[in-house]
Amino acid sequence: MKKLIKITIESIKAVHAYKLRTFFCILSVALGVSSISIIVAAVEGTFKQAFDMVNKFGPDALLIIGGGEEARAFEFRAKTITVEDVEALRQSFPGAYSVMPMTFDMNVQVSYKDKKYIVRLIGATQEFTSSWAWYVTDGFDFTKADIDEQRNTCIMGSHVAKELFPQESPVGKYILIKQIPMLVIGILSSRGITPAGENLDDRVVIPITTSMRKIQNETKYVNIVRMRFYDQSKLKYYEKDVFSFFRQRHNIPQGDPDDISIISSKMIYTFLAALTGSLVMFLGTTGIISLIVAGFVLANLLLLSVNERAKEIGIRRAIGARKIDIMFQFIGESVIVTSAGGVIGYAISLAVSEFLTRAANFPIYFSYKPFFAGLSLAWIVGILAGLQPARKAADINPIEAIRK
Repeated sequence: MKKLIKITIESIKAVHAYKLRTFFCILSVALGVSSISIIVAAVEGTFKQAFDMVNKFGPDALLIIGGGEEARAFEFRAKTITVEDVEALRQSFPGAYSVMPMTFDMNVQVSYKDKKYIVRLIGATQEFTSSWAWYVTDGFDFTKADIDEQRNTCIMGSHVAKELFPQESPVGKYILIKQIPMLVIGILSSRGITPAGENLDDRVVIPITTSMRKIQNETKYVNIVRMRFYDQSKLKYYEKDVFSFFRQRHNIPQGDPDDISIISSKMIYTFLAALTGSLVMFLGTTGIISLIVAGFVLANLLLLSVNERAKEIGIRRAIGARKIDIMFQFIGESVIVTSAGGVIGYAISLAVSEFLTRAANFPIYFSYKPFFAGLSLAWIVGILAGLQPARKAADINPIEAIRK
């Protein structure tokens, strides 16, 4: 143990003695480790955010949207789902414990006194908050009477509330939606911004009957149906069955495209994986190249160091140092340098991740994993880079080294 401590002390002295060499080695390792750490943190953050989003969306949920993929590609929202379709879904899928129709209007202006704001207007039933697990934090939820009687009531997102009512509570106040007075009865809990930059708190929800009759002037079609199932393990089979249900019910010929599209939780994982893919490719390549370069730089500088310190090594061998002691010293120097680079690289990754989070709202989550992943790679580079110089140093003939 004493010998190991002494070897470590000698390694630290050598690292300190060759400051310029140490600086360049640490810099190379730090750049590589910071890239790797950000990748690990980004992947971990992606999965964490994906799980959070799936929990909010509902791991047992399907969102059925009127209009097929072709219509969505051209941003055309065809109305293909009828009120009768919704009732038929309830009858045909006893495995669904919730079937909720919704209407949807983009860029609707709401106003209160002299304040105006553009929102996404949703028409829904009294199941909205329970179906989305998105509960009212101030005021009251819809009742069945609100839906049946087409009442002019609304629940608004927290961001809309702050925009229209910065100094007072909106509950009990009237706002104008397309010049129709609506009584604010509740405020939804805050859900923040998605990785795609969509603010989830800029919604206003009104009874679906009010939306259809008074906003859309509609009696037959709804835009969206949200279904939740008892057995989420069969969700992919339910998705296929829903497509088949609408093809059969709407008499769509074989070969023609579907007139609906479906969003499920698996699409959230796919989207977030694609979002991180470009970052992983870029930083992964940068990190690996930096670590390889750092390894070559470190190995070459250690080889030069062996030649410069040949007399020192010869004297140490002459007074009793074993080959293994010399090897451990050089490998120790290499590991100390790469460890310092690993710690600095992790600190750099924290700063860069903070910038990415604020500038691009990118899902990055730091735990012990990025740190240990980066440090482990740094140690591997240090050991591999130090092996050849350490062997060369250990093989030096002490008598010839002292004579020179």
